[in-house]
Amino acid sequence: MPKLGAITPILRIFEIAKAHEFYLGFLGFEVRFEHRFDDNAPLYTGIARDGCELHLSEHHGDGSPGSHIRIAVADVAALHRELIGKKYRFARPGLEETPWRTKEVTVGDPFGNRLTFYEDMPAPTVTDPA
Repeated sequence: MPKLGAITPILRIFEIAKAHEFYLGFLGFEVRFEHRFDDNAPLYTGIARDGCELHLSEHHGDGSPGSHIRIAVADVAALHRELIGKKYRFARPGLEETPWRTKEVTVGDPFGNRLTFYEDMPAPTVTDPA
């Protein structure tokens, strides 16, 4: 039987320096690879942090500005503290508890894409009225 694996979103970017400042400097990803067809061609790059891999592309048609992706995180509160501690001038995300029982931190990149880091909250305990 087929088994699906992890997804790798492709997000559109327009400026390498801004992408590096946000994804590497602020979010803590590392470059896995960079590819250009020639020196004057758009960049296609893979970045990763822990088990999360994203691809960023300057190519027209790769992704659409304004995309929104969700990334599962173990201990989203610790990620929130890490991000706030960096005092990044373009984002000071909050930590939100949602009605669908997740804790979430949402940040927007310089190109209009949004990334929501989330952690499922434990199910509420049911008390026995007896």
